[in-house]
Amino acid sequence: MSLPRDIRAFLSHYHGQTDDSQASDNLLFYQNRLRCQPDDLLISEIHQSWRKDYNQLEYNHGYIQWLFPIRENGMNFEAQALQPHEAAAMKEDSNVIERIKASYGLMLDFYGMCLVNFEAGLIGRSEAYKARYQNLLQAPHNNLRITRILKCLSEMGLEHLNAGFLLHILNEQSEHKQLNTSLLRDSMDRWWANCLRNKADREWIGLTIKKARNGEIFSREKYEASLRRRKESGSIAEPQLECTDA
Repeated sequence: MSLPRDIRAFLSHYHGQTDDSQASDNLLFYQNRLRCQPDDLLISEIHQSWRKDYNQLEYNHGYIQWLFPIRENGMNFEAQALQPHEAAAMKEDSNVIERIKASYGLMLDFYGMCLVNFEAGLIGRSEAYKARYQNLLQAPHNNLRITRILKCLSEMGLEHLNAGFLLHILNEQSEHKQLNTSLLRDSMDRWWANCLRNKADREWIGLTIKKARNGEIFSREKYEASLRRRKESGSIAEPQLECTDA
């Protein structure tokens, strides 16, 4: 199956695109110095007032481009595509990274999840997961939002979180039969699972998804073991067994 055009651009680091050195809205917004439009809010105000405001997060369509900027234009024409110089500055600013983590936590809660361990990227269910999972299945525009979130995390040097998200979803589908509609699986298999620039991790996750689609159970135990392996060895892929002569 060929990769979608936007995924190919993402994996190539948007080869051929230029950097507009005069455009810094995303950096300023995450430095809490610029209000997003059209909501006219600082990032700190969104984090304080929108957590668990599920109607706001569902029906407001202008904020997602600000919370998760990527090097692609979205539907909010008052938001700016992420520029390479902004991404570089944002990754080096610990306050910005903490705010990105808070934005990720905000959306995870909206989707019925919580970040159990940041370093590993481990995700669990939130207390309200049943209703939130149902909303995710009934509102497929969130699938596009998740693609943006995963791309943004990669741009910000937080790609390890992507694997944690993907494999949590796979565990829910495989072991618990949750989040398992054909539309969500299609978004996951074609888009989300390819939002990893680390080739070895991307290929291992793709193979693991394929095995689960063919009936092999991807258990919570396997999920947690895979994230421990990445934390300990730097790669989520299982080591190859060496064959030696007798």
